[in-house]
Amino acid sequence: MRWSRSLIPTLKEDPADAEAVSHKLMIRAGLVRQLAAGIYVYLPLGQRVMDKIAAIIREEMNRIGGQEITMPVIHPAEIWQQSGRWSTIGGEMFRLKDRNQRDMCLGMTHEEVIAWLAAREIRSYRDLPQIWYQIQTKERDEARPKSGVLRTREFVMKDSYTLDRDAAGLDSQYEAHRQAYCRIYDRCGVRYFVVESDPGMMGGAGSHEFMAPSQAGEDRVAICARCGYAANVELAVSRAPAPTFPAWALEEVATPDAKTIAEVCAFLGIEPALTIKALVVMTDSGPALALVRGDHQLHERKLQRVVGAFRPARREEIVEATGGEAGFVGPVGLALRTIADETLRTGCYVTGANKPDTHLRGVVPGTHFRAEFADLREAAPGDACAMCGAALAVEPAIEVGNIFKLGTKYSVPLGALYLDEQGQERPIIMGSYGIGPARIAAAAIEQNHDKDGMIWPETIAPFQVHLLVVNARDTKMTEMAEELYAALTTAGLEVLYDDRDERGGVKFKDADLLGLPVRVTVGSRALKEGVVEIRRRRTGEVATAAPADSVAQIRTLLGRSA
Repeated sequence: MRWSRSLIPTLKEDPADAEAVSHKLMIRAGLVRQLAAGIYVYLPLGQRVMDKIAAIIREEMNRIGGQEITMPVIHPAEIWQQSGRWSTIGGEMFRLKDRNQRDMCLGMTHEEVIAWLAAREIRSYRDLPQIWYQIQTKERDEARPKSGVLRTREFVMKDSYTLDRDAAGLDSQYEAHRQAYCRIYDRCGVRYFVVESDPGMMGGAGSHEFMAPSQAGEDRVAICARCGYAANVELAVSRAPAPTFPAWALEEVATPDAKTIAEVCAFLGIEPALTIKALVVMTDSGPALALVRGDHQLHERKLQRVVGAFRPARREEIVEATGGEAGFVGPVGLALRTIADETLRTGCYVTGANKPDTHLRGVVPGTHFRAEFADLREAAPGDACAMCGAALAVEPAIEVGNIFKLGTKYSVPLGALYLDEQGQERPIIMGSYGIGPARIAAAAIEQNHDKDGMIWPETIAPFQVHLLVVNARDTKMTEMAEELYAALTTAGLEVLYDDRDERGGVKFKDADLLGLPVRVTVGSRALKEGVVEIRRRRTGEVATAAPADSVAQIRTLLGRSA
């Protein structure tokens, strides 16, 4: 492709509102342009990347027996009402009415459509198993779209669905998808972890996420380098180091204006691990009290799994439930349902006294208050791995895919049944598997860049070779570049030919920004010595070759036979 005839609008400066490296570089390199918050136009180079990722996904999905279909973006409300998600999903769902005032929505995901289709097309155990997949646009009214294509309101997603007779079939299909996803990320040049995760609104018996380590990631994963344990922090279990507990007797202590853990610790001269942090929450069954150690963070998803949907209590609700006020809440003497983190089973602590400017010192769980115990805290760096005892690391990561064991969550309410060998009706056992091509592209950039620009993995680079003529006005130089362009393309290589009438410095800057695997420069040495320069973007290594020999050398660099 000739640059002079292409839409590649590169920019010298980072966009003012961009924070993630991938966001900055995708804008600067002319891969995407933002139409509105969380809504992007993919320009030619960006589309080529997306097409290459999609091709790899298709190959691996077809390899495990997937059949590609296309489902609509707009859905009737009825199928979502049947599954129950119409009322449980909040503002992230785009809802609308058609001209006949029928409720409709824009699809965030397609479990309901698959179950609807299976209910009409699957009759017998002989029709199972099935794998159906699509690469389709999804719509989600994201509250805070940011980080470029990592968090958007419209996005392309590969979602596949398995239909099986029983749990054993689902387990087999689930493992096939796990292996296929690993091959996809390996082929795309993305480093990743496979971690346990919370099924969330998808529901079902279990799920895993595929996480690409990156500082731009909004998720965090706990990882054990010794035994390989890995989990999203919303599920990760670990053993926290225990402090040395003083032999305090139970007593009230005045703590004027000391409401936060830091203020209480400074006033009493103690470490945060000797305190209990209390949060009053409002649940469907009334107020409840959640407790974690003062040096730990409560994870809302973990608490939600215990109490269901909740929200933090307002000031007046705290006063009514505890008789005290925020900053001085504690579990002693309260009749509220109390859920304490597992780390609080033993010890002697300082807690709020449910009185203004007052705390209790010497509080012993099980002696001075009763509680349900559950894993409520976030795993922290340095915690001991619950599996082997080694120190855990916690890393930010980008979720690039997920897999779910749905079971019968959607097949039962939508009537997706089959007749078994005995002629008995059974619900179809379903699995759901999602992967984000744009997130793969962004993760690849986050993991492969330097101060000058992107360094694309060869398999998903928009082009393999960046051919650059230093002076497009020099006839001999241009003739040599044209001949080389023809030879490279005839050899089956994908070439971006920078034939612009621009200064060489501008072209070199743009080449580094775009980060194609191999750059071939036709410059002054081509005229003086009869050689072109061949540079690998990843390593910076430079070699020279006569034009007649350069095609073979470039093919070798790209891992192809000469």
